[in-house]
Amino acid sequence: MRTTRSTTRSTTRKRSLPGLLTVLATLLGLVLTGAAFPVSAQARPSGVLATGLHISGGRLLEGNGNDFVMRGVNAAHTWYPGRTKQSLADIKALGANTVRVVLADGHRWSANSAADVADVIAQCKANRLICVLEVHDTTGYGEDSAAGTLDEAADYWIGLKDVLAGQENYIAINIGNEPWGNTNPAGWTDPTIAAVKKLRDAGLEHLLMVDAPNWGQDWQGVMRANAKSVYAADPTGNLIFSIHMYSVFDTAAEITDYLNAFVDAKLPILIGEFGGPADQYGDPDEGTMMATAQQLKLGYLAWSWSGNTDPILDLAINFDPTQLSSWGQRAFNGANGIAQTAKEATVYAGSGSGDTQAPSAPGAPSASSVTATSATLTWTAATDNVGVTGYDVVRIADGAETRVATATGNSATVTGLTAETTYTFAVYARDAAGNRSARSVTVNVTTSKAPALSCSVGYRVVGEWPGGFQGELTIGNGGTAAINGWTLGFSFTDGQSITNMWGGTAAQDGGTVKVTPASYTTTIPAAGAVTVGFIASKGASNTAPTAFTLNGSACKAS
Repeated sequence: MRTTRSTTRSTTRKRSLPGLLTVLATLLGLVLTGAAFPVSAQARPSGVLATGLHISGGRLLEGNGNDFVMRGVNAAHTWYPGRTKQSLADIKALGANTVRVVLADGHRWSANSAADVADVIAQCKANRLICVLEVHDTTGYGEDSAAGTLDEAADYWIGLKDVLAGQENYIAINIGNEPWGNTNPAGWTDPTIAAVKKLRDAGLEHLLMVDAPNWGQDWQGVMRANAKSVYAADPTGNLIFSIHMYSVFDTAAEITDYLNAFVDAKLPILIGEFGGPADQYGDPDEGTMMATAQQLKLGYLAWSWSGNTDPILDLAINFDPTQLSSWGQRAFNGANGIAQTAKEATVYAGSGSGDTQAPSAPGAPSASSVTATSATLTWTAATDNVGVTGYDVVRIADGAETRVATATGNSATVTGLTAETTYTFAVYARDAAGNRSARSVTVNVTTSKAPALSCSVGYRVVGEWPGGFQGELTIGNGGTAAINGWTLGFSFTDGQSITNMWGGTAAQDGGTVKVTPASYTTTIPAAGAVTVGFIASKGASNTAPTAFTLNGSACKAS
C-alpha cells in the first residue's frame, strides 16, 4: 500500500508486524539493527569556531554563537521554478525563518544549474530566510528504481562548491532526501558516512543535514541506532539529523520518545518534513510534533508550500498565501506554529542586537468591494524606524485571532468568506527584523447575500476497496451565464478523508470539505458541467453526502 505524499510521489509504508516489533524493540532500547546510542553520547565539539551555521553541544548555532531554531516549510523549486521568487516572499511574510528548497542533481529530474542555485540562495537572503538545499533524486533508494545514490548527490554538491562557498552563514546542505526506502534500510548507514566524508574531503565546511531511511521516517530505528557513528564520521561535527514525521508518528509516545532520545544523547536533530492531514495509513499527531519541538527547542519544516500531487498537503492552495488550507492555517497560525515561534536569524541583523523597534499600528481598516465570499480591506500605512516590510490581516472571533491574509502594501483581499455573515478584522504591521506593531482598530464587515445559482451536483462512487474508494463529482450549471470561479462545499458523515484529487483541490476539516477548481475546471459553461475525481479513505461505512453548496448557494443533488 502506498500514499502519495509529495510532487515526487514519495512513499510511506504502513508498519508491518516485523516493523511493529522493531519499533517496540527500539522503545525498549533494543534496536534490531544495532545497539541504540547511549544517553551519555556527546556530540563532538568543533575544533574551531565555525564561520557559519554549526553544531555545538548538540545545538544548532549561528556563526556568532546564537542559538537558532528552524521554523519554516518546504518549497518545490525544481518542479515550479517560476513560483519560487514569490513563494519565498510569501513564506517569509507568514513568519517563517527557514525554507527547505527542493533541487535535483540530474539523475531523476533535470539538474538545477549552478546559476539557478546561486539565484535561489540570493532570493533566500533577500527574504532574510535560512536556506536548506536538498537533492530530491535520492528519494526511496533501494526500493524505488528511479532513485539516485547519495554518492551521486555528493558529487552534485561538490560541483556547486564555487556557488556554495562563502554562504555558510545562510545555507545548510541536506545531502539527499529520504535516501533509502523500506528495503534493507540497514544499508543506509555506510553510504551516508561515505557521502559525509566525501563532502568534507572536498573542502565543504557547511552545516550538513542527513535524512533517515524508511522514506525518512526511520520506523525500523536504523538512523536512531547508528546516529552516533554517522556523527563521528564528520571531522567538523557540523552535522544535523533530519526525521520526517507522517503517519508512522501517529501517537504522542512515538514522537516524544524519538526526539528525546537524540536530545538526551546531545545529537542534533530536527523534523525536516512533517504533515498533519490524515492519510490511508493513519493520522499524524502534528500537535505533539510541534509542541515537543517547541519544548525541546528543535526545528521543524512543514511539507509543503504548494504544488503537491496529493493536495491535502498543500499549505497554500494554488500558491496563494491568502488561501491557506486548514493544514496551512495549523502550521503557520496554530498553537506552537510558525508565526508564534519563529525568530529570524540574527545574521540578517548583524552580530549585535539589531532592530528592536516595532512599527506603529496601521490605520483603521475600511472595507470595499464586499461580496458574498470576499472583501477588500484598506488601511493607512504604518511607519517604522527602518522600514515596514509587510502586514498581517487577522480575523477576530471569540477573542481569538486567525491570520487570513498578508500584504506588502496597505490593502488586501480576504477570500473564502460565508455569505450574509459578519466578520471582525484588524491589521498588524511587520518590519524586516520581525518586530510586530500593536493591532489596528477593528472593522466589522458583513458579506452580501449569495447570488442565486442554478446548479446541480452528481456524486457517485466509481470503485471501492477495503479502507478506500474512488469518487466522482459532476458540477452542473443550469443557468444562462458561465460560472467563473467556484467553491463547492459538502460534508462526509462516516469519517471519509480525501487523499488525492484531480480537477480540483480539496481542503478538509473534519467531515467538512471545500473544493476549489483546477485551472481547467475554473469555468463551468452555461448549460454545461465539469467533473472532479478523487481518492479517499473510509471505514466500514461510506454514506454519500446529500447536500451541496456552490459559492454559498444550495445545489440540487442529482
